[in-house]
Amino acid sequence: MVEQLDRLAALPGLTCFSDRLRESGRELTRNRTSTLQLNTGLRCDLCCRHCHLDAGSSRTEVMRREIMELVIAHARRCPYPGIDITGGAPELVPDLPFLIEQLAPLTPRLMLRTNLTALGRPDKIHLLDLFKRHKVVLIASFPATNAGQLEAQRGSGVMVPALGMLKRLNEAGYGIAGNDLELDLVANPSGAFLPSGQEQAEKKFKRDLARKWGVEFHQLYIFANMPLGRFLHWLQRSDNLQAYMEKLAAGFNPCTVEGLMCRSLLSVNWDGYLYDCDFNLAAGIPLAGQATHISELNDYPERGTSIAVGEHCYACTAGSGFT
Repeated sequence: MVEQLDRLAALPGLTCFSDRLRESGRELTRNRTSTLQLNTGLRCDLCCRHCHLDAGSSRTEVMRREIMELVIAHARRCPYPGIDITGGAPELVPDLPFLIEQLAPLTPRLMLRTNLTALGRPDKIHLLDLFKRHKVVLIASFPATNAGQLEAQRGSGVMVPALGMLKRLNEAGYGIAGNDLELDLVANPSGAFLPSGQEQAEKKFKRDLARKWGVEFHQLYIFANMPLGRFLHWLQRSDNLQAYMEKLAAGFNPCTVEGLMCRSLLSVNWDGYLYDCDFNLAAGIPLAGQATHISELNDYPERGTSIAVGEHCYACTAGSGFT
């Protein structure tokens, strides 16, 4: 993890992100923490090229029941308006049903990030009933409406089962206008370039999915790829790292700093250690730069504390930012 940050910092001509912040007159400090994000592990049925965590089928790291119980106890002491369950593929975590059942009464908005294919597995499709019962917001990764672009990121043959799962979610009531079963999509560019505008992209996704396959969803979120993990390795192998980082740095928008998600989010890793965001988790930069375990946290993280940064943070501040 440290070596990934060293590679970014060593790129010629790239201004250190912390210096860029200072030059812009901005400070990145914690605001009120309103979202508790849980990275339940690195086990995944896919091996996506843009994954900043290097998640995949060979990974064995998953959140154990005892860590879940510590998270649940913290959420009881410190209520959060939103709790966000991510991975890897959370559906592959054995004790996910326990986690959902315990957290759902503690927050008005319980979210789960799905890659669609894991939920569609015969041994996991029963989770859909659990999600419906607790009105879990599903945030599905669906990088493109073009099969070639999507499978270039996620693997050959993935488009058909992903679409099949979207249709099944619609049949269950998810993503339908006026329905309270929320289905949102997340998309990332397929290469070493910045994403298009979110409003324009959402219109295209809704038009394409409805016209070609009769699929509906609520909102689309589109973000730049993070230069960490598997995507960083791809950038290096394809000789795109320098150019991509220059694009991110050139797109630095100081107006995004105030709304960055790290200012209001607490990220808990599968082993219980705390981070300012999922990207710092991937980079190995602990909460406020100091290793802290969920068992040590008796309150919300203190407002006004500095958020640790690295050169990967350019991806969250380019263009419209990652809020």
